[in-house]
Amino acid sequence: MTDAATGNIGRAAADARRAEAEQTGPVMAADGRPLKQSLNRALRAQKLRALALIAPLLLFLLVTFVAPIIDMLFRSVENQITSETLPRTVVALEDWDAQDLPSQDTFAALAYDFMEAAERRIHTRLGSRLNYETTGISSTFRRSGRGIDDLGETQAEQFIDLNPQWEDPAAWVALMAAPDWIAAQADWAARADAADAADRPFDEAEPAFRLAGGIVATLPETADAYRSFATTIQQEDEDSPTAEEPWNTVYLALYRDLLRQPAATIAAYDGPQAALVQEAAGVAAGFEATDLPAFFIDMDDGWGDLKTWETIQTFSDPYTAGYFLAALDLQLTPQGIEMQPEEQQIYLMLFWRTIVLSLTIMGLCVLLGYPIAYLLSNLPMRTSNLLLILVLLPFWTSLLVRTSAWKVLLQQQGVINDTLVWLGLVADDARLALINNQVGTVIAMTHILLPFMILPLYSVMKTIPPSYVRAAKSLGATNSTAFWRVYFPQSVPGIGAGCILVFILSIGYYITPELVGGRTGIFISNRIAFHISDSLNWGLAAALGSILLILVLALYWLYDRMVGIDNVKLG
Repeated sequence: MTDAATGNIGRAAADARRAEAEQTGPVMAADGRPLKQSLNRALRAQKLRALALIAPLLLFLLVTFVAPIIDMLFRSVENQITSETLPRTVVALEDWDAQDLPSQDTFAALAYDFMEAAERRIHTRLGSRLNYETTGISSTFRRSGRGIDDLGETQAEQFIDLNPQWEDPAAWVALMAAPDWIAAQADWAARADAADAADRPFDEAEPAFRLAGGIVATLPETADAYRSFATTIQQEDEDSPTAEEPWNTVYLALYRDLLRQPAATIAAYDGPQAALVQEAAGVAAGFEATDLPAFFIDMDDGWGDLKTWETIQTFSDPYTAGYFLAALDLQLTPQGIEMQPEEQQIYLMLFWRTIVLSLTIMGLCVLLGYPIAYLLSNLPMRTSNLLLILVLLPFWTSLLVRTSAWKVLLQQQGVINDTLVWLGLVADDARLALINNQVGTVIAMTHILLPFMILPLYSVMKTIPPSYVRAAKSLGATNSTAFWRVYFPQSVPGIGAGCILVFILSIGYYITPELVGGRTGIFISNRIAFHISDSLNWGLAAALGSILLILVLALYWLYDRMVGIDNVKLG
């Protein structure tokens, strides 16, 4: 029979089966549903049950592992504090050429921003942030916070001398507040008074302040400054603008508006307190002015330094690469990316030292741990279990205690040096320097991490049948040949697992290097801990941690390419 004939017969049989299925209908399950639908439903239920079983672990990993890493990555580029604390100043500096001090308008914007920041007590936080980039800015912001209250006092006194109504909070509210806010505030005050008279608690907050629409077009700087004042005292002091005289910077803004706005604009204003505004507009040109740059420089010389303004301008974006650049011994300047001064270039050296010492510790753990694991795996079970307890014994002691013990052992008047001198191997006046250097770090960390190498090796070696080596010897192989050609290749997965464990643990250690490493034996993790707990430069700490994470992942990828992660076993 030809192939064509066979194919025709097969197709005819398939057509017959399809026709029969169409006649008989779909196969039904016991519950009356089509079998395929019931199977899909059962499969979905099975998947949901499996998801419910792993959901607690998945949630735990998301909260304790994934979320902190995401937060760390965000902190390493987040820089919103400048634009949030000095929003007007940031906008005013967009077109600044950095050739001379900024204009009076920029200093005015700084005055409004700084007054609000000082009242909210956040100006020192910004000073600390910018101090990471330019030393001295922190003290500039701190001193300025104490003197900013006096800015605009000259204008305030002149307005009040002209008409005492300028000192009345009610006059300012009538001028600046939206009519519906005034009505809502009056109703709120009446209810508060009634509750107070009845000795009842009243926890309702005052309605959030809103500006009148017309005043923004007539006195834009004044409206903006007054809104900052009203909002701040409501939120920070839990007080009401109806009971507080505006800040002096509000009078400064009013003075600037009356000089800068066209006379026709002021004359056209017919809202509340129009007569008061027009009266002041007629004489404002004769008021004593304030030299804003001179005032700020008098508060602190830092405001006369171009570098201060360059730093604010450079780090005004809400997101920055400055932390990552600093972590690589670079810096972001108005001229672009430059190297840090030579005396400040430490992080690349620390990264290199961390990698080299971690690899050294890993290699020593292999050399010391392999013979011990080999011995444990080939001894009788009772003896090997007893010796394995000795391997695990260090885990019963605190890491801090073990590290402190090495400080006693390694110092120049310590046990090790005393023993070497007693044996005559070292002269008393030439004792070995084993502490506060890289040698001390390697010795202490090798001792601490050695069990993490022995345990994976032991678990893998226990699975290697002894008969393989005996078979190799019976075929004429020497002891060394049988070991290197038969036994050792089968133990390589344990070496891989131990190396990964020891390297990953050592690269992130900071307690032991901090205690025994001194100036030359610390790791990059020690600087991360310093920036988190002491300098509070969390952005730089996050950048250093992110780079360390990327570096570990890159080394893991390289290890996988060279050795193969599939060859790593824990027994």
